Amino acid sequence: MKLRPSVQQDDFMNTAVVSASGLSLTFQTNDGPVNALSDVDLTIGKGEFVSFIGPSGCGKTTFLRVIADLEKPTAGSILVNGMMPEQAREARAYGYVFQAAALLPWRTIEKNVALPLEVMGMSQSEQRARVSRTLDMVNLTGFEKKYPWQLSGGMQQRASIARALAFDADLLLMDEPFGALDEIVRDHLNKQLLELWARTDKTICFVTHSIPEAVYLSTRIVVMSPRPGRVTDVIESNLPRERPLHIRETPQFLEIAHRVRDGLRAGHSYED
Repeated sequence: MKLRPSVQQDDFMNTAVVSASGLSLTFQTNDGPVNALSDVDLTIGKGEFVSFIGPSGCGKTTFLRVIADLEKPTAGSILVNGMMPEQAREARAYGYVFQAAALLPWRTIEKNVALPLEVMGMSQSEQRARVSRTLDMVNLTGFEKKYPWQLSGGMQQRASIARALAFDADLLLMDEPFGALDEIVRDHLNKQLLELWARTDKTICFVTHSIPEAVYLSTRIVVMSPRPGRVTDVIESNLPRERPLHIRETPQFLEIAHRVRDGLRAGHSYED
C-alpha cells in the first residue's frame, strides 16, 4: 500500500474544512434543558483524519450532526468549507455514513449507491460510472446486483461508504460505522478505510468508542467529556502514514493509546 508522504500538522491547517468557535447546543426537553455541547473550539484541516472519542452522551455524534446541518447550534459558530452548515448541505459538501448501513432492502447495491445521484438529477451514464468507481474503491465490484440482505454486515457498511463517496464530496462524516461488527471484520475495514483515505485525500471525521481504532486511524484524536460535551484534549498522532495492523503492538502506538485513556479518565468519573 503506497500512502502519501508524511505531512506536518501545519500543512493540514492551511485549509480549514471545519471550523468551530464557542460552539454550544442545548436541547429543550420535557424534563428541562440538556446541554449536549459546550463551548467547543476546533479546526479540522483538509486531508485530516480526525476521530472523536468519549463516553456515551458526550456529544460526539451531535457534533457531526451540527456539521451536517442535522442539528442547529444554540451558541457559537461553525463553518464547513467556509460556508454555513446549511449552505454546505445544499452544496453537497459532505458524505455521511451512519452507525447502521441504512440500505433500502428493495434496491440492489448499485441502486442504493446511486440513490443520492438520482436525487441530484445526474444522467444515467454518469450514475453508472460513479457507482462502478465507488464500488471498486470499497472492493464490492461484482456485487452490484445483490440485495442488502444477501451481503454480510461488513459488506453492507462498505456499500454505505460507497454511497457516501458517490457524489465525491471532500468531507466524509462517519458515525461509529464499524461499532456493531466483530473484531476481525472491524480490523479489516479499518485497514481498508485507511487505504481509501490515502487514495482519495478526503477529510474524515470519525466517531468511535474504541481507543485502538481511534489511534490506528487518526492524524488527531479529539477526546470529549461527558455532558455537557467539551473538548478536553486533542492528541496528535506521530505514527507513520503507512500503518499495518501490527503497528498496534508498538511502544509508539501504546503511548498514544495511554494518553487517550488518561484523557478519558481525567474527563469522566463514574462516581459523578
